[in-house]
This record gives sequence, C-alpha cells and structure tokens, in this order.
Amino acid sequence: MKWTEQQIPRQDGRVAVVTGANTGLGFETARQLAEHGASVVLAVRDTAKGKQAAARMNGDVSVRELDLTSLESVRAAAAGLHASHPRIDLLINNAGVMYTPKQNTRDGFEMQFGTNHLGHFALTGLLLDLLLPVPGSRVVTVSSTGHRIRADIHFDDLQWERSYGRAAAYGQSKLANLMFTYELQRRLAPHGTTAAVAAHPGISSTELVRNAPAIFRRSFSWLTPLLAQPAAAGALPTLRAATDPSVLGGQYYGPDGLAEARGNPKLVTSSPDSYDVTVQQRLWAVSEDLTGVRFPVGQVAAAA
Repeated sequence: MKWTEQQIPRQDGRVAVVTGANTGLGFETARQLAEHGASVVLAVRDTAKGKQAAARMNGDVSVRELDLTSLESVRAAAAGLHASHPRIDLLINNAGVMYTPKQNTRDGFEMQFGTNHLGHFALTGLLLDLLLPVPGSRVVTVSSTGHRIRADIHFDDLQWERSYGRAAAYGQSKLANLMFTYELQRRLAPHGTTAAVAAHPGISSTELVRNAPAIFRRSFSWLTPLLAQPAAAGALPTLRAATDPSVLGGQYYGPDGLAEARGNPKLVTSSPDSYDVTVQQRLWAVSEDLTGVRFPVGQVAAAA
C-alpha cells in the first residue's frame, strides 16, 4: 500500500514544533499535523508571515519566533517553549537554505552549515529535555538527496573560509543533518522514549531555490513540471517519519520514485559516507563546541 496522508494517525494531545513552517514543506507538514489533532507551534523567523500561515490552517496552531542564523534567537525560542509547553512530542527540524551566496550567520558560521545543521543541532539540544520524558516522541530532521553531491564534512575548513562552492556547502550541511540524526539516535536508544529519524522530500516545488544563481532558478522552473512534486507530496516523507507507528529510530524516509525524486514515502538509505560513526562523533563534538550546547544524553560506543 502506498503511504499517503490518509495513513496519518490521529495526533490528539500531541505537541509538535515545526521549524520553517510558514511556507513550503514546513507549512504542509504543520498543516497536516494540525488537521490530525496536534497542537502545532510554527517556529519561524518572520512571525508576521507565520501568523498568516497559521490563519490558513485548521486546528490548534501558534507561532514562535525562531531565527536559526542566530544562536541567541535559538536560545530565546527554546526558553519560550519551555515556558509555554511542559512537553514536546514532535520536533520537526525542517527549515533550511540552499545554494546561498557566500555569507555568514550572526555567529560567524557559513550560512548553509550554520542554518541547516548548527541551528537545528542547538535547538534540539535545548529542547530535548521536553522530549525525553515523552514515550513515542520523535526528532525528525529533513535532509536532501543533495547530501550525496560533492558532500563531505570539511573539518579543515567547516566555514568555507579558504574557498566556497554553493553546492558543496549545501551538500555538507545536508550530510551533517543525517550524521546528526544517526548519532543522536545512538545516544537516545538507551533511554527508550525518543527516536531520531530523518527524511527527504525528493524534488519538490518550494521556495528553497530562491537563493540559487539565476541560471539554476531558470532551469528549475523549466524542469519543475517534469521532475518536481507539489510541496504537499514532498512533505509526506517527513510526516511518515513523524507519525507512522512502525517507524524506528535511525531510519531515513524519502519518495519511492525514480532516483527518489518524487512519489510516496518509503524507507530509503543514505550515502555510505553518512554512516561513518567516527565522523558522526567528531561532527557532534565540533557542533557542541561551536554552539555551546550540551545534550542531556551521553555518547554511546558503536557496536563492533
């Protein structure tokens, strides 16, 4: 059976925080969760746009300011969520930027690595104490097939100070999303309550390419009718990772079509590099040092 929104179980009584939920994949993810009964927090940089998005959804939806390019904003958002919610059932790390020109976050991190990985790393660490006591809680982080393209974790130049390539920097950030998920799951497993899962949307028609070079945007607009699926379909792997009772921690979901570009969500595998435990653990340690965020779960030795 093809997995569709019809398979989403009722989410009554559950609290879901979705980053980047005012548009695209995040909007569709939040909309479905709210329609299925969850209390949904739209964690967005522009609260005015967040309120406009919330007005288009049915259910219990609120807005929380979150700018992933600022660790100060991440900490403020986490503090606000602690004050307003005694528990979180679902944290959906969805927001992201793609193919941006060379620029840095407010904390001096390369924009794609800082937003896509470090911002979500910090947010997850600061909110994990609200998830750990909740049986069946999940952290879902959205990656991309771009994690395979010229992707590596460049520990010798994480912030691309010597040279910069948009595609390679994006690939590093999306590879980091997966490595974070796998290492987080290893640390969560002994607790038995919270699972870390990853998903990717295939090729979806969203605003993510708005920062890409003009030639890329033109090519994408021409190919969109042939290759891309609507954002509502692109959100389904994330929704399955978040709500399917059969999902296990450490799994990765994406479309079932050719090259995982479009289709219904299924269990997929990521690149061989993404499963390198030594690199995962090194990335974790570096991410803790860069963000100053320590998780309430310790390192677990990998199985031999």
